[in-house]
Amino acid sequence: MSGWPLYVERQILSYNKGNTVNQEAAVVTEKPLTVFLNHNEFATLICSPGGLKELTVGFLLSEGLIQEPAQIEDICLNEDDGFLWLNTYEPISQTDNFLRRHIASCCGKGRAGLYFINDARQLQPVVSEWCLPAKKIIGLMEELEEQAGSFRLTGGVHSAALADESGVIISYEDIGRHNAVDKVLGYAFLNEITTDNKCLLLSGRVASEILIKAARGNIPIILSRAAPTELTLELAEELNLCVVGFARGERFSIYTHPEKIILD
Repeated sequence: MSGWPLYVERQILSYNKGNTVNQEAAVVTEKPLTVFLNHNEFATLICSPGGLKELTVGFLLSEGLIQEPAQIEDICLNEDDGFLWLNTYEPISQTDNFLRRHIASCCGKGRAGLYFINDARQLQPVVSEWCLPAKKIIGLMEELEEQAGSFRLTGGVHSAALADESGVIISYEDIGRHNAVDKVLGYAFLNEITTDNKCLLLSGRVASEILIKAARGNIPIILSRAAPTELTLELAEELNLCVVGFARGERFSIYTHPEKIILD
């Protein structure tokens, strides 16, 4: 990447059992990306380098603002200055509601939750008959970990990936777990990858917002190294998503729709 380095080296003072030493440490980069939608400033995303077009497209998809790649007229990225312009052939009418909901999430007392739940209730259940063999889950999670080079270097990012039975198709890392998921969704969207026979892999907690992103992307199975929340599971039951958590070592826990996992 020409504009943003993945990390910078910083001098730190390291303490261990009473001993201190000066040394260099890799610190992950964090930058703002300002998105202009149809020539109007729309949102600023705080993110890591890499997949910025995919991030923006995945963000718009997961917010329900775009549904088909054919809607996109052009995308222009000025990476050095942190600007991205995305234009659609037709105006997007939902942007006023988007801004109102996110302002409420910062300032409102309960109002944001109402918008969020209403959005979730308007989603259609994922349509998929695909099932994943249980014996594939551990291998996929190991592959996600193997590809997490930025995490091993800096310890400061989350990972997300799209996979099928044969392995990981695409993976991204980002300071924000939502961003990492949006990059995955954006990649699949732009490359017109069928998702009803794929799973979403996560390194971190399965929050309800992540569940909704998977539903928007029509992904039937989520695999994570960490735990889901109660609201995540309530929505997963309604939206026909299988949530698998604590997929580590030789074990995992199936929280919803266990019929989507083929047990040995």
